[in-house]
Amino acid sequence: MGEESRISGQYKQPRLDFRIFATHLTNVTLPRLLAIDYGTKRTGLAVTDPLQIIATALETVPTFQLLDYLKRYIASEPVEAFVVGMPTRLDGSDTDNTPRVKAFVGKLKTAFPDIPVHWHDERFTSAMALQAMIAGGTKKKDRREKGNIDKVSAVIILQSYMESRR
Repeated sequence: MGEESRISGQYKQPRLDFRIFATHLTNVTLPRLLAIDYGTKRTGLAVTDPLQIIATALETVPTFQLLDYLKRYIASEPVEAFVVGMPTRLDGSDTDNTPRVKAFVGKLKTAFPDIPVHWHDERFTSAMALQAMIAGGTKKKDRREKGNIDKVSAVIILQSYMESRR
């Protein structure tokens, strides 16, 4: 190597121009994970950021509109996988809602056959969501709105799923 490529006996490291790197990143759309806290009346949704580091509440959707909502969302944002909260009792047995969630997952797989579905334990997520809202200073009026608890529950499911993969 030429003398110009050495500095104090070491080779120069190529400089990374962050602006060029950032420009390339903005042209790449990274897929997200989408969590579903399925309920008979409403369903809480949460998504990751494109780098799949942080889970954020997305929306609470009336359950009868859920598949249509997901079709619209996936048309605008790529989704790598669904994470569905699996309702179980403390002993691991099914709850009254488990068959409904399993039936929904069947419909989800039919509607989006190329997107994998992962089950994740959702025990205590509603109680944890309420405690998180209290700790975060959410007003009592906002905590009473069950849709807010459903969204936060979906965030907890998704964050727990991401942590279990590490």
